[in-house]
Amino acid sequence: MRAMGLGVLSLKTSFSYCADYSNEPDRPNIVLILADDLGWSDLGCYGGEIETPNLDRLAKKGIRFTQAHNTAKCFPSRASLLTGLYAQQNGMDKKPGTFRNSATLGDVLRSAGYRTLASGKHHSIQNLFDMGFDRYFGLRDGACNYFNPGEQRPGEPVPGDKHPPGGKKRAWCIDEKTYIPYTPKEKDFYTTDYFTKYALNYLEEYKNEDKPFFLYLAYNAPHDPLQAWPDDIKKYENRYHDGWEQLRETRYKRQQKIGIVDKSMPLSEPVYMRWSDLSEAQRKTEARKMAVYAAMIDRMDQNIGKVLAKLETLGELENTLIIFASDNGCSAEVPTPKNSRGEIGSMSCWSSLGRNWANASNTPYRYFKNDSYEGGICTPLITYWPKGIKNGGRITDYNGHFIDIMATVIDITGAKYPRELRGDSVVPYEGESLVPVFNETERPRKKPLFWQWQNGKAIMKDNWKLVSKKKDGKDNWELFDMETDKTETADLSAKHPEVVAELKSLHEEWLIYCAKEQRLAP
Repeated sequence: MRAMGLGVLSLKTSFSYCADYSNEPDRPNIVLILADDLGWSDLGCYGGEIETPNLDRLAKKGIRFTQAHNTAKCFPSRASLLTGLYAQQNGMDKKPGTFRNSATLGDVLRSAGYRTLASGKHHSIQNLFDMGFDRYFGLRDGACNYFNPGEQRPGEPVPGDKHPPGGKKRAWCIDEKTYIPYTPKEKDFYTTDYFTKYALNYLEEYKNEDKPFFLYLAYNAPHDPLQAWPDDIKKYENRYHDGWEQLRETRYKRQQKIGIVDKSMPLSEPVYMRWSDLSEAQRKTEARKMAVYAAMIDRMDQNIGKVLAKLETLGELENTLIIFASDNGCSAEVPTPKNSRGEIGSMSCWSSLGRNWANASNTPYRYFKNDSYEGGICTPLITYWPKGIKNGGRITDYNGHFIDIMATVIDITGAKYPRELRGDSVVPYEGESLVPVFNETERPRKKPLFWQWQNGKAIMKDNWKLVSKKKDGKDNWELFDMETDKTETADLSAKHPEVVAELKSLHEEWLIYCAKEQRLAP
């Protein structure tokens, strides 16, 4: 799979340019792997006890980021990751919809001669096949049953769901076709396994092409429902009976030992209830939840191992940039399912992890998915590229964001970014390339970073972070020095009102900029 000759444009996509890449050097393949609602400390290489040897292997020879960020919510994060824009710029900041004023990584890389492949969760109302990807298999929705996202099959229970029977149906795409609902025929269907299976089939199908590939592998694990194979659950069924308090303390000590946290990251104040206050039956149920959650992550890592093995077989691993991240922090959401019965972890049951375990999952950070505190927006980002990363095995506190992936990809591939696409003008991408981090020549960011999702908002500029969690309709601003207090334990807003005023003003200006300058005003 090597890059030579002209980039061939699909008839589905019309760019405002056409570039000749015949003289480009041997460019890397790119594999972008995304987890869903994964906590910052869940992976072994980030201090967790869950068995993740394949991701740990990537970390050992790559770079682990301690200050890389998403947007705190699934669909805005995925939109930012794919476009290099804030969700406030591409129209995906309030609800899953249609991407506007933007180009995806698939669009940009296909125009540069890459084979573009996608498998997994997308979470919009568009098909990735129509957004620059040559192939796509996956969930177009926000969540689904892992064993059967569609209708009940003969001889099986009704699939557990948040919605009542006959209610909302999950959208699923296979190339140009969309199925609502999608009921797989295969009785061994499990989303994590089949997302990987299709990805591996794509790599096999196009292995003899004389061009590089881009694979976007977007898992829905470990987003609820908590569902896993019995053999995977069995590995963890006796691990969590001591509760979330001990788990959080154990993970934090391990993080200190492996060097993923330092003195600038004191352990934040816990928000879980006391394990001892639960009844024996409640403790048993909670331990089961965490065991299934761990099994889901373990299974994801097993499947990532299959991808690595395939890349090795193809002789492509050394020159493949692999990026792994989570779309937001672990979730404290506990919806009330309208169709759930049976044992936690099974096809018929829809269960969620909950606030207490999520607090331990996000160790050492504060809060959860949906919040603009670090527990909601800090992602365990791993980058691996033997031919392109200097001194692998490093840990960096570079302040990155999902918007940086587009800039990074363009930097390393020489791809061109369009001005127009699909009859729409395209907003210039916002991110800054991570290549200087790969080369150990990183410098502080040039521009501030911004967040806005529901009741949470934040801005980072230099060493300062101003963050709010709206309460009773009012912003509750807190100011933190991220150089000395990355876990947001000491509010300095009263000591530095001038900094608060400056950052609030910049945040307001940013929202106006997104709405008016980027042509997204109502």
